[in-house]
Amino acid sequence: MYFNTLSILRNLPARFRRLEMIPLCMALMVVMPPCAFGAEVHVQPLLAGIRIEFILFALTLLGVAFFHRHTMPVALAGLICIIAFKHLFINGFSLAGHIFGHGEADGEWKILLNLIGLLLGFAILSKHFEESKLPDLLPNFLPDDWKGGLVLLCLIFVLSSFLDNIAAAMIGGTIAWVVFKGKVHTGFLVAIIAASNAGGAFSVIGDTTTTLMWIDGVSPFAVDHAFIACITALAVFGIAGAIRQDGYHPIARSAVNGITVDHGRLFIVFLILAGAIATNYLLDFPAAGVWVGILIGAIFRDTPWDELRYAWKGAVFLTALVICASLMPVEDLPAASWKTTFWLGFVSAAFDNIPLTKLCLDQGGYDWGMLAYTVGFGGSMIWFGSSAGVALSNQYPQIRSITNYIRSGWHVVLAYVIGFFALFLILGWQPTPDRADLQRPAPPGVTVSTNNP
Repeated sequence: MYFNTLSILRNLPARFRRLEMIPLCMALMVVMPPCAFGAEVHVQPLLAGIRIEFILFALTLLGVAFFHRHTMPVALAGLICIIAFKHLFINGFSLAGHIFGHGEADGEWKILLNLIGLLLGFAILSKHFEESKLPDLLPNFLPDDWKGGLVLLCLIFVLSSFLDNIAAAMIGGTIAWVVFKGKVHTGFLVAIIAASNAGGAFSVIGDTTTTLMWIDGVSPFAVDHAFIACITALAVFGIAGAIRQDGYHPIARSAVNGITVDHGRLFIVFLILAGAIATNYLLDFPAAGVWVGILIGAIFRDTPWDELRYAWKGAVFLTALVICASLMPVEDLPAASWKTTFWLGFVSAAFDNIPLTKLCLDQGGYDWGMLAYTVGFGGSMIWFGSSAGVALSNQYPQIRSITNYIRSGWHVVLAYVIGFFALFLILGWQPTPDRADLQRPAPPGVTVSTNNP
């Protein structure tokens, strides 16, 4: 049997050997448990002491890490394998019940619908902001020496606090290409990615991870103290990256004239953000306010609906990973603590931070501001650890070399550690149990504890 399998694999077309091997391996993992454990549904299958769900999830994330051009099919393949495993070997599992709820237990549908609505809506928001022409005026305000690079990173930091971090990184990369005449050092590109991730880590509208926390019932005021770590990290990697860029190629700023800012589109951006905040407070459904703002804006400005053609794949990809994470047995995760939170930042550099955040939300007991910083900013340490890094790599392919990225971006790793311990030493570990889900009726036989660990 073993040699027959090898023979079949050798005869597969090159495309299948290169891409489809990851989903195939995951499918084999679904088939292995009955052989090893007799397919008894009352026994939780383990492999080397690890639950099979975690192994399938890890394979999915590895597939995402290695096959960036095929992230959506890999994520969907992993989701299918995890669902199949659950149905085959976990007694009483129901996907419909997991998504839509059963008895007194709430399902995941509201979080997923909110997530999809916000991801697609923020794509349109970012395009409105870009077409307002305000970003085109930003180069006029940059100093002529190394401080110009630092100011640019600070601008990206601010933009990312209310825009998607992909949009902030792409705007920063475009401005850097202009003011540095196309000669942008890899260390500065790493700093751009880090600034876009740090800027969104303390704002519930600035990053998908914090937005996910907001949707799940975490108060915006339980996240905002991550600003201490973020601004500390910015000071470290911002100065180091700007000085390195100035030594590589100084800023060559030139005035940009003849640009008229479209205040109507800026007003639409305001409507969308205000709608998200209002409907989250009134309805616990911020995506509704986002789309109300978009539709109102469509009355007096053309809406960039074409953005949805590019955003839907990313929305499906992230939603698939969130569902995968929600299917993990959270009772087997390490207990929430500041040490666990610190190491999650390094995990986030290699694996997607959205499912990591979802796992932590399901487990509970975290300091949400500290977690927002680690999973949000930690992905900056490797280029594929964040969506901003993946997006900027399309504009600057040289950052796809992991060795060069880490060697040139050492200051981001240092900034992460310094920022984390600055937050920890100033405020300490502050787990916040008062989430919305703790106020809902618990399933029969389940006791929800609000004691801090």
